[in-house]
Amino acid sequence: MNTIEQPAFCETEEKKSRFLATLVPYAQFDDTLADLRKAHPKANHHVTAYRYLNDEEQLIEHGKDDGEPSGTSGMPCLKVLQGRDLINIAVIVTRYFGGTKLGTGGLVRAYSGAVQAVCEGATIIPYIPQGTTRLFATFADAGNMEQACDRPDITVQDRQFDTLGSLIEISGPRDMIADLAERFPTLDRDNSD
Repeated sequence: MNTIEQPAFCETEEKKSRFLATLVPYAQFDDTLADLRKAHPKANHHVTAYRYLNDEEQLIEHGKDDGEPSGTSGMPCLKVLQGRDLINIAVIVTRYFGGTKLGTGGLVRAYSGAVQAVCEGATIIPYIPQGTTRLFATFADAGNMEQACDRPDITVQDRQFDTLGSLIEISGPRDMIADLAERFPTLDRDNSD
């Protein structure tokens, strides 16, 4: 699976209709759609499609036609995201009608073409599942734990110290987090003497 970290934009045209495609990380979808509706109040349609993993790791995906004939815009946009194996991502295609009807086949081609074009211009990166955990080290081993966590893809969320040692909460790639959790497991501190 793949994803993006930064939004991308592309404009295409079909028989004088303009298609403004915006590709964003799913977390930015609602705000971006609201901003585009404000920025383009005279646009005829704001077609959307998204794919993301929810908290239970279930794939949620949807395409919305936003007033275009059923199945001619939202689903073709979604199919492009599926075909490129993109996850945690959303696309919004804002359409300005150019005066010439495109027909159902023309709409499918125009919307899917706009999404293909914005995907071509986007910086696509591999999707790496993220996670968080808590790690513990005695004061004698705290330096090793800090050094193991000193990586650009690991973020220290919290640090606490007590009489037993150092407890930190970290986030980062799930596989790496699991390895660190095995090396520096948290203690059952309620049972310690």
